[in-house]
Amino acid sequence: MLALVIVLLPLVAGALLFLVPRDDARLSKSVGALVAATLVVLAFIERSQSWTWRWLTHPFIANIHFGPTYLSYWLVVLLTLCTFGAVLSTNVSRTRSMVAALLLLEGTMAGLFLARDLLVFALFWDAMLLPVFFALLSWGENPATAWRFFIYNFAGGLLLLLAVAAFGALTGTTDVIGNPAYHGIVSPWAPWILAGFAVAFLVKTPVWPLHTWMPPTYEATPAPMVAVVSAVQSKAGLYGFLAIALALFPSYFSAEVPVLVILAVISLLYGAFIALVQQNVKLIVAYSSLSHLGLILLAIASLDPIALRGALVYIVAHGLFSATLFIVLGYVEEREATRSLAHLGGLGWTNPRLTGAFCVAALAALGLPGLAGFAGELVILIGVYQGGYAWAVILALVAIVTAAAYMLRLLQGATQGPVRTDIPMRRDLTWLEGAAVAPLLFALLYFGVYPNALLGLHP
Repeated sequence: MLALVIVLLPLVAGALLFLVPRDDARLSKSVGALVAATLVVLAFIERSQSWTWRWLTHPFIANIHFGPTYLSYWLVVLLTLCTFGAVLSTNVSRTRSMVAALLLLEGTMAGLFLARDLLVFALFWDAMLLPVFFALLSWGENPATAWRFFIYNFAGGLLLLLAVAAFGALTGTTDVIGNPAYHGIVSPWAPWILAGFAVAFLVKTPVWPLHTWMPPTYEATPAPMVAVVSAVQSKAGLYGFLAIALALFPSYFSAEVPVLVILAVISLLYGAFIALVQQNVKLIVAYSSLSHLGLILLAIASLDPIALRGALVYIVAHGLFSATLFIVLGYVEEREATRSLAHLGGLGWTNPRLTGAFCVAALAALGLPGLAGFAGELVILIGVYQGGYAWAVILALVAIVTAAAYMLRLLQGATQGPVRTDIPMRRDLTWLEGAAVAPLLFALLYFGVYPNALLGLHP
């Protein structure tokens, strides 16, 4: 029943939050934070306890089945931590609506990661688009951005739904995610079904050249929402590759590996080089995410067991530092009233606590040893090399070195240099703002020192 609670609690709370008075931002935020904190506690309950919940009314049409796999467990933990930080950091107009949207987004993504039935997975795949779409319409700067986000991702969702329907018709069941009885299917239709899944996953991740919806979406979405989208929603496609494409179509997936490796390497390099020349601080982090997600896809495509373990570490690491960076940049934009790196500077002198949080997240993103980003990158590179893709490792190292350049440029440009004189007063992080990022920063440090906690390895 715990899996059902984790899915339904944020959905019910997000809907009921609209009963709170519209102008009572403090009450809305308090209720949202209480629900988000409860979900963090539930997610950290010992994994050995029974999470699975099933309601079988028809063997194909309505097999409602929730429960974690090892991978989805950590994604749910990541989701709850990032949502808690996003709720605490919310400081926008119509706070009640934003907090409700964050809880609804958390519930739909929890449903996606905990779904054991492909049909339920597909339904939550489309449902999780709605909170982001309406947030873009309500707080975004251009309605066209909201529609681009929706059209791209909904088109991928339609392909996913068609693939699920074809899979169900071919096998007679869709209750297969994490099911050890299904080791793969063999059919002339299987490559086409896999292609439908793969395109949907590539759009959601995103991967070049299906990424064009992502930069404007990340730029226009308010910081609390984009923190969750970048940290967790972008992992839905990678989770799909691991839990569905690789698990259910192993032989056919192997045949597509060369294409995925090439797309991953292009995303790695393209995202890194574009981030290097951006002036908009949110776009720097957006394109850096494109590069980092390309590294994870490269690990998955290599099919090497070590690289796949590294992918899990880096999925969590990227989620933690990406969420922290977007939350911190939201604080910076609130204080400086600009996203332009050319107009920032001096935060290190006036906002030391904010700069400290910014520094840890940026150093994790560039792969500093001792933080979770380094552990994930190192294991991935070792695994990809052992998988026979030495040339991809060399190009990945170019992207990683470039990441050091653009992250240091971002950090130094915002925090060093002369203090702006056109802003009379800059407050440093409040205790509430610090509480939003503190769990994320602690997790970056903990998993950097002890990545075996993610890998399930013990002395």
